[in-house]
Amino acid sequence: MEEPVVLVIDGNSLVHRSYHAMASSEQPRWAVRGLLTQLVAAVDRVRPTAVVVGFDDPCRSLRRERWPGYKANRAEKLASLVEQLACAVEVMRDLGLAVVVPDGLEADDVSASVAAFARGLGGRTVIATSDRDAFALIDERTSVLRIINGGVEASPTMTPERLVMLLGVTPAQYRDYAALRGDPSDNLPGVRGVGPRTAARLLAEFGSAASAFDDLDAVGDRLGAGVAGRLAHPEARAAWELNCQVMAMHHDVPLGLDVTAGAGVLPLPVAVVDAVFQAQNLVWSAAKAAQILAGADLPPRPVAEQWVASAPPRPAVRRLPVRVPVSDQLALF
Repeated sequence: MEEPVVLVIDGNSLVHRSYHAMASSEQPRWAVRGLLTQLVAAVDRVRPTAVVVGFDDPCRSLRRERWPGYKANRAEKLASLVEQLACAVEVMRDLGLAVVVPDGLEADDVSASVAAFARGLGGRTVIATSDRDAFALIDERTSVLRIINGGVEASPTMTPERLVMLLGVTPAQYRDYAALRGDPSDNLPGVRGVGPRTAARLLAEFGSAASAFDDLDAVGDRLGAGVAGRLAHPEARAAWELNCQVMAMHHDVPLGLDVTAGAGVLPLPVAVVDAVFQAQNLVWSAAKAAQILAGADLPPRPVAEQWVASAPPRPAVRRLPVRVPVSDQLALF
C-alpha cells in the first residue's frame, strides 16, 4: 500500500467560517453548503487516501468543566448556527466520511488524534482548518491547510519551515508562543505586555518559556529589563501555565478509522455523492464532486464550454503549497 494521506477537516471551524461569511444568504443551510464546497476543494488539492471530519461535542466541554473561564466571553450560538452544525454532522456521515464527535472534546482533539494515528502508520496528515491552534501539530508528517479569505485555493499549506519563516518559532514551540501571547477569542489572557514579537524573541533565545521564566536575569541581559520585568510579574507565570494546560490537545480520541476500507476511505460511491449534493441543492457542483470524491468521469461539456477542457488533465498528485502575498500573511495569525 502506498503511503496513506489522511485529510482532517475541522468541521466546526469551516462551518463557522461559512456561516459568518454568508450570513445574509437566502439559501437554506448555507454553511453546510459552504462546508461541502470546501471539502471538495480540499480533497482535490490534497488527494488523500481517507477523509476524517471532526466536530466539537455540542453538549459538553471537559475544558469548560475544569476551567470555567474558558470561552466564557462568547455569546450563545444563534439557533440557525446550532442547527447547521448538527446538520453538517449528519451530511458528512451520509456522504460516507469518517465523522468524529468526541465526548466532551473538540475538533482540535480529533485533528491531534488523526495526526498521531497516521504517523503510527508511516502516513501523512493534512489538517484543513481556519484555527491557528493546529499549528502546534505541524511536523514532518503533518501540515496545516490554513483556510483564509479566498477559500482552499488561496490558502497556504503550513509546514515546519513556513511556520519558522512567518512566526520565528518551531511547531514544538507554538504552544508556548500562543500561551505567552494569549488568545482573547478563548478568554485566555496572555502574559501582560508580551505580544507575538516578544514571545518569538524569548523562544528564539531560550528555547522554551519555562527556561526564560527560570532565568530572569538572563532575560534581562539578552532582551532588556522591560521584558524581564513583565515575566517577573506575580501573575505572569501562572497565566502562561494555565494557557498551556487549556491549549494542550488530546491525542487519543477513538477514531474507528481504517485507511484500507470503511468510512472515510476514498473513492466514495458515485450515487451517494450525487444524492447528497442534490439534496443540499448543490446541483451545479454535483458532477465535479462526483469526479473528485468518487473518481467518476465528468459528463461531456456543452460545445460552448469544450475549450475549457482542451488543456491536458492534471496529474493526480498533491499540489505544491500556494504562495501567499505578504499583504495577506497577517490573516494567518
